[in-house]
Amino acid sequence: MMSVMRTGTIILAAVVFALCTRSQAKDFNVFDFGAKGDGVTLDTAPIQRAIDAAADNGGRVVIPRGQKFLVATLELKSGIDFHLAGELLISTNRNDYAGDGVITASNAPNINITGSGKINGRSLSYMTGYDRAGEWWLFKEWRPKIFMLVGCTNLSVRNIAFGDAPYWGLHLLGCKQVDIRNVTVKNRLDVPNCDGIDLDHCCDVKISGCRITSGDDAIVVKATRQSIDYGSSANIVVTDCVLTTQDSGLKIGTETTADVHDVLFEHCKILSGSRGLTIQLRDEGNVYNINFRHIQFTSRYYADPWWGRGEAISLTAIPRTASTKLGSMHGIHIEDVSGHAENSIRICGSAGSRPHDIVLENVALRFNRWTSYHGGVFDNRPTKAMADVEPHGTDGIFISHADQIHLRHCSVSWGRNCPDYFSHALETSDVAGLQLTDFSGAAAHPARDEAISIQ
Repeated sequence: MMSVMRTGTIILAAVVFALCTRSQAKDFNVFDFGAKGDGVTLDTAPIQRAIDAAADNGGRVVIPRGQKFLVATLELKSGIDFHLAGELLISTNRNDYAGDGVITASNAPNINITGSGKINGRSLSYMTGYDRAGEWWLFKEWRPKIFMLVGCTNLSVRNIAFGDAPYWGLHLLGCKQVDIRNVTVKNRLDVPNCDGIDLDHCCDVKISGCRITSGDDAIVVKATRQSIDYGSSANIVVTDCVLTTQDSGLKIGTETTADVHDVLFEHCKILSGSRGLTIQLRDEGNVYNINFRHIQFTSRYYADPWWGRGEAISLTAIPRTASTKLGSMHGIHIEDVSGHAENSIRICGSAGSRPHDIVLENVALRFNRWTSYHGGVFDNRPTKAMADVEPHGTDGIFISHADQIHLRHCSVSWGRNCPDYFSHALETSDVAGLQLTDFSGAAAHPARDEAISIQ
């Protein structure tokens, strides 16, 4: 009891101190530094002056409600609260930018980004035209990211909204101790590469309560190739998010040049995507200790340029090039997951890397076709070591070149529209150590195929 009381006293004292500190922090209203807020005059310089002044005094930069501020590159500084109550409208003039991002920071600790305002990315200003066959916009040579935050520690992003991003949205590179909470993203579904949130070589991160609509990956954990060693992506929790995308809802990869480990995705809904749950190992890093649990999703086909072919769950270890030495994928646990999909659960390795120690538990999937796009294929992209898209029948679960796979209490069912290429409930090829516990499911065409085919 004494220990609990003492801990409570310490926490209360910390809260009181934090409140007192915040109450004493000075507001730096961008109007006081010359901002116009008319949505026409470039306000980058006056807002940057407010940021610099707040950094010198540990203050709060205020972007006032009810105004639009035209901006290009802003650099946040240590110790500030960037409070977005109004709207930032990003410039479409490349010459206005000092880098490749709008809201940027570099090696700056203790930054808060807060407020109920929004950032308008004006994506179509960065497009050359619309490709009706591909059902997407074609982009110009250069596009900015909405956020580019590098090497930041103790970073908080809360309650803000951004949308219509021309490229990646919230990109964090080499950041640690991060809290992303109640962020709303409303990107266009037909603009490529407009990811929602990218965690890149980041550690100790929690993402919660976010609602994301994006043409590309909604939430993705990766490790891109960098000239600086930012280390692994690790100790990450994503929870209570609602996602809509034309790519993967929850994803690891494809860039895996360093280890990605100890990641938990839970209590999320993927309303629509081209893949539900995805791990794409394509480089030399290892991916391990990954958990997906309590997730519902719908996965479907889209037009040919979009990556993903409606795979329900896609865990693939495929070399990026013929000379790539792949890392290892292991220790993957998928539990209490359900959904509807137009294509298989896929667990596929390759000659140089066999996924192993993978558990699917209480996974229930129903397969059907409801779009008119060409089916009966798997999407291997990105790779130059094999075909981008290969013809393949649609099994409920397909496993190849993998070891120690355990399916516990999993089920496969089929809808009313089952094309000829729909096949077995479970098919395996070159799999060692397969364990089935209470697996249920018939073939899509039981008069033709067996429920389970093991080769």
